[in-house]
Amino acid sequence: MLRRVKAGRPRRAAAAVGALVLVGLLPAPPAVAGPSVPSDDVRGAQRWVLDALNAEQAWQVTRGAGVTVAVIDSAVDPKVPELAGKVTVGPDLRSDAYDGVVPPAGVHGTAMASLVAGSGRDGGLTGLAPDAKILSIPVLTDEPEYRLIEPDDGLGAPVETPISRAMRYATDNGARVISMSLGEYVPQRADRQAVAYALERGVVLVAAVGNDGDSVAARRYGTSFWSFPAGFAGVIGVAAVDRLGRHAAFSSDNLSVLVGAPGVAVPAVKAGGGYVLMEGSSVSTALVAGVAALIKAKYPQLGPELVSRALATTTRGVPAGRYDDKIGFGVVDAAAALRKAGDLTGYRAAVPVQSGLHFGKGATSPPPVRPGPDPVRLWVFGAGVLLGLAGFGAGVVVLTRRSERR
Repeated sequence: MLRRVKAGRPRRAAAAVGALVLVGLLPAPPAVAGPSVPSDDVRGAQRWVLDALNAEQAWQVTRGAGVTVAVIDSAVDPKVPELAGKVTVGPDLRSDAYDGVVPPAGVHGTAMASLVAGSGRDGGLTGLAPDAKILSIPVLTDEPEYRLIEPDDGLGAPVETPISRAMRYATDNGARVISMSLGEYVPQRADRQAVAYALERGVVLVAAVGNDGDSVAARRYGTSFWSFPAGFAGVIGVAAVDRLGRHAAFSSDNLSVLVGAPGVAVPAVKAGGGYVLMEGSSVSTALVAGVAALIKAKYPQLGPELVSRALATTTRGVPAGRYDDKIGFGVVDAAAALRKAGDLTGYRAAVPVQSGLHFGKGATSPPPVRPGPDPVRLWVFGAGVLLGLAGFGAGVVVLTRRSERR
């Protein structure tokens, strides 16, 4: 999720539609309206972001080649220099009426894709996985649009949603990482099943936790409303931090947060070209998706649960108590996460148990006796069959004699 940014204090986004979202509305993220960044200064402007994530050290190991990251968002502009030759645009999945028309390139989707896989061509912006590919799956537009999704009553087949369609499409079309800088307040059954579908096939899911940290409700209750799909088990929920690694006040705080990443004044590419400063947990999500792409490029067989572990156990700025609901386990460190992922490749889910070991000091119980035929039951069964046959035969004889007499 993204917040509108102006020079000075950022504006809060979509605060007035919360009640509608609660009945299943899928809003587009707020449009980007931030200060532009001069083209000759974009590398300097993004330096702090790359340093915060320890990206350049990670690039000595891999730059993400061979991995496709699905960006479920507004449509990505494939013509901007940083993304030229790297983008495949999928079908418009905002509805189930596939008309083959690709929606116009979106500011939000293009920006997120650049943060994931910007090539840095000709001195331009560099994403966290600069050699990765992008699969753009449009489910939103930049203009606020509100489409009522029929609430799922839990009976019969789940009600399909744009997000569930997009996750399945991405999984079936080669994505190894799915970046979702969006969310809704209601957990849809179809979305939950699509999450399970992707995880079962080894796809890493990364999603924004939302931008409700400074909302009236969050201040009143001391926690933010959950956003989905970030709130589903197995999805890496990402919160935003500032230049000092502190929790950004607008970023949602709840137990869906796994890790944090830069999300304040982060340069990104605009649709049509040029650069803009962006703010929100959307930005943080795209950056972490790029780090996940680095891990999958180096260790393609590593499961999503171990990618999550690599990210969460190697963080910087670890909060007191090792975890809090503002930045999770801390700010992602790409290089350290790659090293940890290498260690986890030898992980085995089950530990073999030595034969002969048992609890207590006494002798082990005898092995169970293989079940076999019970003689008594066989005799009873046989006798019953014989008696039944004898009775049947006697009945036939009696009926035959009666018929002959008549």
